[in-house]
Amino acid sequence: MPPPPAARTKLLDAFVTILLEQGERAATLDAVAAAAGVSKGGLLYHFPSKAALVEGLAEYVEHLAAEDAELMRTAPEGPAAYYIHTSVYADTPIDRAIVATTRLSQVANERARQALHRIRQGWLDVLTDALTDPAVARAVMLIGDGLYYGAAMSGETNKTAPEDVDELLEVVRRMTDGQG
Repeated sequence: MPPPPAARTKLLDAFVTILLEQGERAATLDAVAAAAGVSKGGLLYHFPSKAALVEGLAEYVEHLAAEDAELMRTAPEGPAAYYIHTSVYADTPIDRAIVATTRLSQVANERARQALHRIRQGWLDVLTDALTDPAVARAVMLIGDGLYYGAAMSGETNKTAPEDVDELLEVVRRMTDGQG
């Protein structure tokens, strides 16, 4: 899937920012249009409803995650190390889109839940393909999830210590020794 056109991206970025900073209730069509600096008609041209906006975000985050899964698959350090390194929240477009989609899933938005499930499954598939033991692949995923969750819970999303990541990478290396 090609990336969305610039106007759509601007609208999706505004939607993500509102979801992150103010929550789902504040993410009205009027608020998204205003935050993006476009008329409501301009928004409706690209996203005729809030459901269409959610669908656009779900497609966007799935696209970003598919690109990330491909990078993970071909990473010189291997998929497991790549996953751990990139499980530290860094306020990247994919980080922001995932957290925004998570906010939608927390209010029982089924499309958001589906997107998050597909993303996790895509990453797990790459890990499982690279490692000979599916349980080890799941353990690597859970370590990465723990890094991400820990940063989110502490409120210090950009402050995971490199030595913490290095220690976990050593654990992952021992777990995956000879597995790919």
